[in-house]
Amino acid sequence: MQKMTDAEISAKLDGTAGWSLRNGKLHREYKFSDFKHAIEFMMSAVPGVDKMNHHPEWANVYNRVTVDLVTHDAGGITQLDFDLAALLEEGARKVL
Repeated sequence: MQKMTDAEISAKLDGTAGWSLRNGKLHREYKFSDFKHAIEFMMSAVPGVDKMNHHPEWANVYNRVTVDLVTHDAGGITQLDFDLAALLEEGARKVL
């Protein structure tokens, strides 16, 4: 995967609701109704994440899941990060 330019990232972010650029990574915070739903979201994403072999930097505190995406091997954001963001969005819609 090749690192995207700032212009490419900006263009992609325009079509990716809820996601922003923070500290050189794609960033999103999900808020669920409770802890159970937050963990359900994370667990439902695991098969797709493993299949992609691209793992998020994420953390859970009660009903919130914070996600940061970057392709370390490429030294920045790649299309793979946007693909993973789309997978997470799909999973979140099922839980929210």
